[in-house]
Amino acid sequence: QVQLVESGGGLAQAGGSLRLSCAASGGTLSSYYMGWFRQAPGKERGFVSAISWSGSSTYYADSVKGRFIISRDNAKNTVYLQMNSLKPEDTAVYYCAASRHGFAVQVPQSYSYWGQGTQVTVPS
Repeated sequence: QVQLVESGGGLAQAGGSLRLSCAASGGTLSSYYMGWFRQAPGKERGFVSAISWSGSSTYYADSVKGRFIISRDNAKNTVYLQMNSLKPEDTAVYYCAASRHGFAVQVPQSYSYWGQGTQVTVPS
């Protein structure tokens, strides 16, 4: 069973950047399709981005397309989310998640393992 730990969240100015990391242990990261989700107060957890096992395929929510970049380093068992041109509406707790399969990657229920989340705050 893989364990996921996010890091890299914090406070950023609008227009600024942050890079989130998701470190995996207890399993081989290359066995998992990886996703990033976020949840703002009072809202449901929503899809941000996903990446295939080798990193050859990536997916983004329309709201972050062109601003966020997902990547992975299977040798380091780590997935990254580079967030650029941050906006106040990006404020949320960000979660990474792992799935054995690559179906319905935008749906939280497709993922079996979750990290504890990391807070990203972009003041308006």
